Amino acid sequence: MSFPLQVDATAVASGVNTVWVLVVTFLIFFMQPGFALLEAGQVRAKNVGNVLMKNMNDWILGTLTYFVVGAAVATIIGGLTSSGTFDVASAFAYINNPGDWIGWLFGAVFAMTAATIVSGAVAERMEFRAYVLFTILMTAVIYPVVVGFTWGGGLLSSGGFLGAALGAGYLDFAGATVVHMCGGVAGLVAAKLVGARKGRYDSSGNSQPIPGHSMLLAVLGTFILAFGWYGFNVGTQATILAVGDNGGLTFMGDALGRVALVTTLGMSAGGAMAMVTSSYYQGKPDPLWTANGLLAGLVAVTGAVPHVTWWGGAILGGLGGFLVLPAFRYTVDTLKVDDVCGVFAVHGVAGAVGTALIPVFAVGGFAVNQFILQVLGVVVIAAWTALASGVVLYAIKVTLGLRVTEGEEAEGLDLGEHGVSVYPEFVGEGESPIADGGSSARTDGGERVTGGEER
Repeated sequence: MSFPLQVDATAVASGVNTVWVLVVTFLIFFMQPGFALLEAGQVRAKNVGNVLMKNMNDWILGTLTYFVVGAAVATIIGGLTSSGTFDVASAFAYINNPGDWIGWLFGAVFAMTAATIVSGAVAERMEFRAYVLFTILMTAVIYPVVVGFTWGGGLLSSGGFLGAALGAGYLDFAGATVVHMCGGVAGLVAAKLVGARKGRYDSSGNSQPIPGHSMLLAVLGTFILAFGWYGFNVGTQATILAVGDNGGLTFMGDALGRVALVTTLGMSAGGAMAMVTSSYYQGKPDPLWTANGLLAGLVAVTGAVPHVTWWGGAILGGLGGFLVLPAFRYTVDTLKVDDVCGVFAVHGVAGAVGTALIPVFAVGGFAVNQFILQVLGVVVIAAWTALASGVVLYAIKVTLGLRVTEGEEAEGLDLGEHGVSVYPEFVGEGESPIADGGSSARTDGGERVTGGEER
């Protein structure tokens, strides 16, 4: 619909769109507690505080780093890998320009999402100071280079060297690969270099389950993430009011509707397929795998939401949910990587597959050059992230070290790294937290039982 105004329509549209971007930015920030709860629920009680600390660190140091250097690196890389021009001074101009600060904040919450995904892969054994340093480098260089290749007008964009050669621009609307696959691949590399948790594999190399302490927190975190995802996907449709040819305002309802619908269908299809797949693999539908499938469905459509048909979005989401459990089993059993929260399966595999297949379900029909670019883009982003993460993490490993001591791991990172206990009711006088397999615990009535007795 369109209607004329007696005021400056451009100013009205700009103001409304700016407020919209701020609101969805705050909504995306709310995904941070969702990640914290999801990861906390999937670790043992003795490591919950460490997971929470790492998630807070992602936001605290990640935003500072992305403001001081990260956003500028994205601009510089965009210029270096395209026919465009740039200079270093202009790349950092946003720091002193209030007009750029809202746009920077919108970009920052995406950067924090990429960074925080890594913490779920390396939970329960990575040293905190090593993780802090990796977060800084992730938000200063690794993630910004990916942004420069894509949203920053660089290598994979229509004006970039690779995009221009193929006559297309890489499609990743809200970051299925730019954000999620980047975080998932970095998490896979980090988990490999840190090594598996003690007890994760037996003497024959067979994986042994180490259950998290609270499925309730994990599923609650999943729902919070799904809620924030509407900001992630729908919010990236940053123009909700446009100025029409008659000078009036046009509401971009069709574009918003498509993004919202495809997001919802992808989420639901992902959860449904994971529920079916877990029933096939395990004999019964698993709540945690259903939650992971829901998230994988969201990841799979995150890059596709404005570009594909509604049924195409449902297929992509369902494919992401279908793949999440077998991809996790391949990661753990074949690659022998102890990815605690399955971040490579949820964010890496689903992001790659969903984004590569966008042209297959595109509203405007299939285009060969676009499909080639999508596949090449996935490969380029994954290769850069794996290489850069590997170099950074190896450097940290040989200098500071990546892993806590065996004693700290057995005691729990809450006490070993932070000197706190998130669940003090499970701590006797002079004892460490022993809620997850220790020799004694207090029952709800306060009576102490030992040796696994139940009273």
